[in-house]
Amino acid sequence: MCMGFGCNSAGVTGCRIIESPREKLIAILTNAFVPCNGRFPFLIIIASIFIGGVGFANYVGIDSTEVAVNAEAATSTISSGVSSSLIATITVLFVVLLGIFMTLVISKILSKTILKGENSSFILELPPYRKPQIGQVLVRSIFDRTLFVLGRAIVVAAPAGLVIWLFANINIGDISILNYIANFFDPFAKLMGLDGYILTAFILGIPANEIVLPIILMCYMGSGTLVNMENTFAIGQILIQNGWTLLTAINVMIFTLLHFPCTTTLMTIKKETGSWKWSVLAFLLPTVCGVVICLITNGIWNIIY
Repeated sequence: MCMGFGCNSAGVTGCRIIESPREKLIAILTNAFVPCNGRFPFLIIIASIFIGGVGFANYVGIDSTEVAVNAEAATSTISSGVSSSLIATITVLFVVLLGIFMTLVISKILSKTILKGENSSFILELPPYRKPQIGQVLVRSIFDRTLFVLGRAIVVAAPAGLVIWLFANINIGDISILNYIANFFDPFAKLMGLDGYILTAFILGIPANEIVLPIILMCYMGSGTLVNMENTFAIGQILIQNGWTLLTAINVMIFTLLHFPCTTTLMTIKKETGSWKWSVLAFLLPTVCGVVICLITNGIWNIIY
């Protein structure tokens, strides 16, 4: 699980050390419930804008023009003397704890249902100490693990990038294929407290979680290529202008945490388990949890407000 915070694919590979096949499967299937390094930047940006900063101004009566002109002053007003970065940090920490909680819950459910069995005992054998062999360490770490994961990522990323570009630049009538897809998903996305572009971005972002936000910005700005922006306040203004609210931000963070693993992780699961059925289950488990929680959150919000 801890390795999954860096990369879920590496976390799945790390499950090789578990001797019990049943417990190994449980660890593999629940690894994607913790946010990998590709999801952390998105979580931090959304938390900084809507929880600790600019976007939240809409809910305390601060004019959006004031936010755009003087974002730092608005953030100071919202935080009531508390550092906005601290609030954003606590929010991201809460999301991480939610991922850990879901990992434990789903592990328990799996161990009582489709992966029932006796718990294995844990014995730690201490091997004799030896002088490290630098060459062997480099070969095993670089060729056996790093290049393996990067190779699978490249195989998936290149075709996916082409597909995204084609969707954004091929028009049917006056509307791009990307917009048709977003309009198709929009009704269901609204039930989750999202919109069609957000859900489409998550689906097209399956090759790598890092491209979800660039795809969202590309859709909102009508660009034909992925948009990479580093200015948090500029990103916040674009999102707010396209209808994002605090509810949208909350549900986006939930779905960022709880959605299908990237393609590299799914391919690694197939290699480690030797069966596509476990890859499919690993795809469905976090996604179903994310959809259900977003539906509940959206329903409760609409009842209250």
